[in-house]
Amino acid sequence: MNEEMNIETSRFICTANHGFAPYAQEELRRKFGKLKSKTLISGEVFLATFFEDAGRAVDMIVTNPPIFLRHIQPVQLELNADTEEAYTHMVQYLNRQDKLHGTKLSLQVRKADDSILEESAGQLRDKLQEKLAELNAEFVVRDAEWVISVFAAEDMFYIGVSEPVSNLSDWSGGAIRFQREDGQISRAKFKLLEAEQSFGIDFASFDSGIDIGAAPGGWTSFLLERGLRVTAVDPAFMHESLQDHPALRIFKKNASEVRFRDSEFDLLVCDMSWSPKQMVKLVTELLPSLRPGGTAVVTVKLMHKKPMALIDDVISSFEDANMQIQRAKQLFHNRDEITLYMIKY
Repeated sequence: MNEEMNIETSRFICTANHGFAPYAQEELRRKFGKLKSKTLISGEVFLATFFEDAGRAVDMIVTNPPIFLRHIQPVQLELNADTEEAYTHMVQYLNRQDKLHGTKLSLQVRKADDSILEESAGQLRDKLQEKLAELNAEFVVRDAEWVISVFAAEDMFYIGVSEPVSNLSDWSGGAIRFQREDGQISRAKFKLLEAEQSFGIDFASFDSGIDIGAAPGGWTSFLLERGLRVTAVDPAFMHESLQDHPALRIFKKNASEVRFRDSEFDLLVCDMSWSPKQMVKLVTELLPSLRPGGTAVVTVKLMHKKPMALIDDVISSFEDANMQIQRAKQLFHNRDEITLYMIKY
């Protein structure tokens, strides 16, 4: 058992979208200069050792979040999962945390597929919550004051306590879940819902938006729900439920075939399944229609094996077009892509 980590180093469970952990590791190496890492779930979760104290490491990550790192969990206690004393030590350690008593707590438990733990993650969470009754805390899913994180690896428990902001996401493992609604056109809507939360964008504050490559209309429907007037551009058909919407006009054309008045829109969104180069070309050609100070949210498809260089090229192209990058992030609902949040100079 190691309850106090060396002051010169700190350890974190790091999570990325499946298949993108190597790129998250590369970003962290660039940021910290060096790190040690151990794979816990192939391509997705790894244990990282930083040669910085925990507070400094969190500050370096949170103030300038990496693109591919979805979630971090501090490791303040490590226990052998195959010992009978593991649960006792875990509960004792957590009950001794004075800052947790009488607060709103989120207890987040995750489990690797190769864990020797017989219980499911949910069963372990319920078991721990029952044993933490003396904390006199309110256990919540969202809006917690503190997060207790437990990761059950192959034969180890990794435990940490942190404020939600220090984890990059207050969702367990950064896996943001939205409930699919009746009549929802596509799951693409979840990307904008997540962008709204992750980037702090108030979509309802915009007046007029353009959706490039809009069909079948997942993003368009989301913007209409937020009260915008929307212009949808796509040669394919929009969903029938949108055809007669009074706040929507549809151009059944390629984006290269349309032009609009300068500064006509205060929001531009694009989620096309096109090559990044083609997407940048089409979007930048329509940027004159986005007013100065306007917002753009676009996805960048990662279509080859050098995503870091591709992202640098795309960002550089948009910066040359007077766009200021606010965030570049692979959201949980992104697959082989990232989302860019930009504001026009």
